[in-house]
Amino acid sequence: MQKTIKLSLVATTLVAGLYAQDITLAPLEVTSSALKTDELKSTDAVEVYTAKDIEKAHVQNVYEFLNQQTSVITMPNSGNQFNQKIDMRGYGIANGYENIVVKVNGRRLNNIDLVPQLLSSISPNNIEKIEIIKSSGIVENGDGANAGVINIITKKSNQKKISLYGGTYNTFDGTFTIAHQDDKLAYTVAGEAQKNGGIRHIDTNGNKDASKFSNFSFDLAYQALQNLELRANGLTSNIDTWYASSLTQAQYKQDPTQKSNSYFPAVHQLFSSKVIGAGATYDINDELSFLIDYNHEYKTSNFLTYNWEAKYVYNSGNAHFLYESNNFEVVFGTDIFDGDRHTSTNITTKKNIAGYASAKYYLGKSTFKAGYRYEKVDYTYAPTTGSSLSQSDNLHGIELGYNYLLNKQQSLFASYAKGYQAPNIDRFFKGNTFNQFIEPMKTDSFTIGYNDIEKNNKFKVSTYYVHLKDEIYYYANANYLLSKNTNIDKSYKYGVDVYDKYILNNNFNLTLNYNYVQAIIDKEVENGEDYSGNKLPGVSNHNIKAILSYLPNKYATLTLTQIWRSKAYAANDFNNNFTQKQDAYNSTDISATYAKDNWEVFAKINNLFNQKNGLWIKDNDIYPVNFTTTALVGLKLKY
Repeated sequence: MQKTIKLSLVATTLVAGLYAQDITLAPLEVTSSALKTDELKSTDAVEVYTAKDIEKAHVQNVYEFLNQQTSVITMPNSGNQFNQKIDMRGYGIANGYENIVVKVNGRRLNNIDLVPQLLSSISPNNIEKIEIIKSSGIVENGDGANAGVINIITKKSNQKKISLYGGTYNTFDGTFTIAHQDDKLAYTVAGEAQKNGGIRHIDTNGNKDASKFSNFSFDLAYQALQNLELRANGLTSNIDTWYASSLTQAQYKQDPTQKSNSYFPAVHQLFSSKVIGAGATYDINDELSFLIDYNHEYKTSNFLTYNWEAKYVYNSGNAHFLYESNNFEVVFGTDIFDGDRHTSTNITTKKNIAGYASAKYYLGKSTFKAGYRYEKVDYTYAPTTGSSLSQSDNLHGIELGYNYLLNKQQSLFASYAKGYQAPNIDRFFKGNTFNQFIEPMKTDSFTIGYNDIEKNNKFKVSTYYVHLKDEIYYYANANYLLSKNTNIDKSYKYGVDVYDKYILNNNFNLTLNYNYVQAIIDKEVENGEDYSGNKLPGVSNHNIKAILSYLPNKYATLTLTQIWRSKAYAANDFNNNFTQKQDAYNSTDISATYAKDNWEVFAKINNLFNQKNGLWIKDNDIYPVNFTTTALVGLKLKY
């Protein structure tokens, strides 16, 4: 059956005609920052992906796109496909997501506890652009922007669109978008529903890790006056999912779909999130404007397996003044975030309030950037019985950057960022018992790079070094009573990122994303164990993503994607001495698209050669990930 699917997919595209389309490359604008720029003039290492890039990838969620197409690494969180961990620049798959700020239209997705950012709540079909800013962004984005920032901007258009697909393992998905835009009014209403019958067994009765979710969102912008825009937005997400427990290495090699023999059972989780927001932009004059946005989120996470439920209330806001002239831009702003988590035993809060200023100055071929942020973080732990505890941290962020245009296609840049990460509230607990407050992490990041954006080739390379103090981690001892969240005294990371998109001719183009990283523990002793000189676990030294696209005519595209990353130490192996290591990750994907007028048909096979992949936590504690061949076919209609 799998061979038939593969041969049919290849044939679908190769029977197309011989007329190819013209493709040219140009610098893309980076719009998510208040101080806008483009790839060529940026003082930071950036990646920008457009709606066309995302549509051609035919991914089931944003995690899949990031993992296949960008320098970001994603892995399911303890087997949970809908709430995955993300990593970039060597912060590790265990904790990397805490060092990346993720925003959607300016709304922060980072949580106050150990739950990763919920990227499943954004349909790939509704995204206009994804911007990845590496080792920078602390001034405008704050707490946690050490590895960088992922900004997601959703679409505004006059298009109405329906997308349907079905695939192996009883996978079905449907999305719709209704959008309108004119001089006064712009709105987008979008929805998605997805169902999956599951792959792994969760019990001896044949039940599998089935899941389903739904999203519904709206964005509204109204030009009330010539110089006043009013905005409103809303989002609701609901997830019902099972995810299976880890396997031993023998089980994993024999059959990754089999039921786990772990002490921990399969997990059944219900999750819901409701967001409502409003904002306005007022142009005071031709050079000065004022922007304000506010969002309220209420969500619940109910682990039915353990009869444990948490309720969250988040309130966040941002306001800033932006001054723009011909050669100078400056922004002054403030951020607030107030997050509460309610459980049956306690209410724990994390509150951030910050002020920041950032400026860019253009002088001939040179661009200068400088910024500063002050942020205060307050914690409160209020148990249902006993005394409340509190802690406050005062944190400072700095950014300096320089870009020099060598010519119209080439530039050099250098940047420095002083960042920080205030610990999330779960770092203060051991089980349901409050343990201790721990120190925030502080970083000093240095990056230098080169851009060359030609008509047929977009090439970027950057090298970086990061010095860290008090990097946050979980010390996992064989004796659970000795395990705890704590800090690595000193550590450092360095690496090289290479991106190249090359238009070979009208029929073929090739994209390469390569990342090399070393993450070293410089000084740390815990319970008599000396980790000094060891590598940070969960970090692969090499990460390669290569994409070859064949365009036989202006309607058809055949794409081959290869993902490979090297072995690493298991996520808990800080001593670098476990018997088992994280295996190399390997997946080959192929997709075909035929688009004409207002319709498109597509098909995709993930993991074409049925490679086994997994996430190693420790010896015989493995979560299978992308471990079998899957396929889908679909249809898109646009009006």
